[in-house]
Amino acid sequence: MGDILQPITSSGEFKLVTQLCTLFFFVFHFALTFWAYRDADRRGAMAWFWALTVFLFNIAGWAIYLVVRPPEYAADARERDLEIRAKEVSLERDLETCPACYKPVENDFLICPSCMKKLRKPCTECERPLKLGWNVCPYCKTKQ
Repeated sequence: MGDILQPITSSGEFKLVTQLCTLFFFVFHFALTFWAYRDADRRGAMAWFWALTVFLFNIAGWAIYLVVRPPEYAADARERDLEIRAKEVSLERDLETCPACYKPVENDFLICPSCMKKLRKPCTECERPLKLGWNVCPYCKTKQ
């Protein structure tokens, strides 16, 4: 059987194709390892571990990495957390809550519509809502 294939395997074209396939395999192997390292590093995973896994197990290591890798980049997770925190701060600043029932109330409510707790008092002069501890209206300078 070896004698039948001998003219094919000893030809220059076959050797060239074999060498090109070998070169492609090594370039692909190192490119896959490099990609796994960079991707794991961006996602906050152990980049050196995953690069070594892909280097040792090639396509199987890469497939395992694709299954267990973190779902998002670390920078995206940080950005999402910052956006959530900024939204929370914005909501805390914009909406007040009743100190008794913790339901949302607007800034100009005199009483809580849910539990009827007194939140503010009206100014005696301009009728604008004032905090209970204020002795002077900051809008019209009237003593309360």
